[in-house]
Amino acid sequence: MGQDEVMVREAGLLPPDDPLRHELHNELHARPIPQIRLPALVVQVAVRHEGVSREEELEHLRRLSGLGELELDQLAGIYLRLRLPGGSLRWERHTEFSTYTLIQPLPALEASPEADLLGHLIVDAGWLRSIPGRTLSAVKLIMLHGAVEEALALACPWLGVHSVVASMMGRNSHSCAVTDFLLRPDGFEHMVVVAPPGTSETRAGRIAARLLEMEAYRMMALLGYPLARALRPMLLESERALARMTARIRDTNQADAGLLDELEALAARVEHAMAEHGYRFSASAAYHALVRARLAELRETPIPGIQTIGEFLQRRFSPAMATVESTAQRLAALSQRIERAGALLRTRVDIALETQNQELLHKLKRGQEMQYQLQRTVEGLSIAAISYYVVGLLYYLFKAGKEAGLPFSPELAAGLSIPGVIAAVWWLTRQIHRRLASQQDREG
Repeated sequence: MGQDEVMVREAGLLPPDDPLRHELHNELHARPIPQIRLPALVVQVAVRHEGVSREEELEHLRRLSGLGELELDQLAGIYLRLRLPGGSLRWERHTEFSTYTLIQPLPALEASPEADLLGHLIVDAGWLRSIPGRTLSAVKLIMLHGAVEEALALACPWLGVHSVVASMMGRNSHSCAVTDFLLRPDGFEHMVVVAPPGTSETRAGRIAARLLEMEAYRMMALLGYPLARALRPMLLESERALARMTARIRDTNQADAGLLDELEALAARVEHAMAEHGYRFSASAAYHALVRARLAELRETPIPGIQTIGEFLQRRFSPAMATVESTAQRLAALSQRIERAGALLRTRVDIALETQNQELLHKLKRGQEMQYQLQRTVEGLSIAAISYYVVGLLYYLFKAGKEAGLPFSPELAAGLSIPGVIAAVWWLTRQIHRRLASQQDREG
């Protein structure tokens, strides 16, 4: 912490720092541009570090002579520069890959594609071979002093007799990059940069960083291409299956639970593909954007009769990226179409269920009406039956009165009591109905 910063803290001129302030601020300086003095050899190996921990990378870096004091907190960031006898090593950790970049003077060898550059590295070849991870990109970048007009002649001995692509770089065409994008038997690509004497170390470092990052990002972007090709048959079959299902929905014009099950199975298959490969496609798009950005930073100018690096990638790399993008779009569009078809079919199923429910309710209503009519009939019979038994009891009562000496006929008295008995039973029944109805109203 500098003196000015200490004074600011003591003076209390600022509120407390956000916990992420320093991390976010220092992101601008996370990967500084290397300083490269020409002529130079820059060797970069980019490895996917899936399943490789920082501790393993630290242990591997410690194997370099004289670095036993290296601690894990030095790898807490995403960048580390190590000074080695005769050059330097830069370690950078990205989201999905790590790069190991050796920068050293160009060995005094005869220029040829078979020149034993690896035998003159400042690190042991065995150390390079045992870098933890899986190699994705490996580049030997030869940086030479020379006139840019002679760049092709200076580069060809290092590249061999192959078709090459080349670009003049910078607003004033201050340098030239030449490559053939071919993998050599040792697993490396060769790139040659020719810059005039007097090129600053910072400018040389920027050129190297842009070219090497472009190649690493290009390979990372292409990881989505094999997946896109592998998904093509599944996408084609799913699109045809969806077309058949939508035709059945249109033609039958009715709900089909079996069809809904088929549609849901298709949706599950597509969603599984999106969940499994969506990140890879998004990452490919992001890396593709970085490749385009690095190409734009080169400010290419064509050499007559020679394809520029950007033109070559536009013809070969861009179609692959277009395939990845179109596959991702097809997956998303297919998912949306399945969702719309499913919504249509579910709506139709809901309408069919509603119709069935209405019919069921209508049948229940008719059954209730019939039950009510039957209840009224039974109720009338019940009044008659109760009245019959009551009149029978009265008859025995009147008969007992006659035996007691009362002057009337039991039969006549029983017959005359029938209307009154029926009326009384009917009134009592109505009172019971009213009491039950009022009790239901209170409970409701």
